[in-house]
Amino acid sequence: MTAVANPLADLLAEKGVLLADGATGTNLFAMGLEAGEAPELWNETYPERITKLHQDFVDAGADIILTNTFGGTRHRMKLHHAQDRVHSLNKTAAEIARAVADKAGRKVIVAGSVGPTGELLIPLGAMTYEEAVASFAEQMEGLKAGGADVAWIETMSSPDEIRAAAEAAIKTGLPYTYTGSFDTAGKTMMGLHPRDIHGVSSDVGEGPIAVGANCGVGASDILSSLLDMTGADPSATVIVKGNCGIPEYRGAEIHYSGTPPLMADYARLARDAGARIIGGCCGTSCDHLAAMRQALDEHTPGPRPTLEMIVEKIGPLRNKTADESGAQPARERRRRG
Repeated sequence: MTAVANPLADLLAEKGVLLADGATGTNLFAMGLEAGEAPELWNETYPERITKLHQDFVDAGADIILTNTFGGTRHRMKLHHAQDRVHSLNKTAAEIARAVADKAGRKVIVAGSVGPTGELLIPLGAMTYEEAVASFAEQMEGLKAGGADVAWIETMSSPDEIRAAAEAAIKTGLPYTYTGSFDTAGKTMMGLHPRDIHGVSSDVGEGPIAVGANCGVGASDILSSLLDMTGADPSATVIVKGNCGIPEYRGAEIHYSGTPPLMADYARLARDAGARIIGGCCGTSCDHLAAMRQALDEHTPGPRPTLEMIVEKIGPLRNKTADESGAQPARERRRRG
């Protein structure tokens, strides 16, 4: 067994199901973040706002808070002339989250958010696999120094990039999770099917603590992906962190259709579909999260939902399912799983 401390696995064993936090970007925009501004720079310029965001999520009942470091690799920070501050920005972000978690009065996990680099790996792009590992490791060293419990690799499209980030986590001495964004006809942009998420880095270190899906399109779609993931491996610890309903453009602004009652339904369906870590992505406020907390706390387990049940409760799918032939083969495959 590895000697790496694993507070996330410990809390999962203790509580069974965990609530992850809501949206970082949506809520920072509400606090004044401008389009094109790097949220990560706010860790230094407005630490009190980042503290408030984490505190609000903890007050709403989150068991896991994600650091404000989604774009914290040198490739992303270079766009803001901050590539030389990767370690300090990530360390500061983790310290802010750690301080909130430590005074929560209960166990709260600090997850070091690690998003994609924005670069394509060879042969599609110029970045080598080794460069990707080094870039992620640089970010994770900062997150670990600031007190992150786990490397939370998220919104990924490329299996190779997931593996590179997983290798970086092992090099850094952090346990890790990863999630894909199934936003292209039910698969990731690079063609990864939800049912194949489990094997992407199962041989890297001790393997991931949990895998799953975040972001994507609407809440119904991510629940469809969840059925594929839990159907493929019912014993896996699966994360689902869906957008708040469906994104809709109103003029130049994006609004999300999800109400707190709808997100409560989403949380119950996610639980019945086998998710063990349930949170919200874009559009998810503290009010939504509080409704999800109550829903999970009061939930009486129900039958595994069908796509029809999901659509009836949450609304229509925005995408084709990953199998592109409608719901029937997906349901048959889930029964086999």
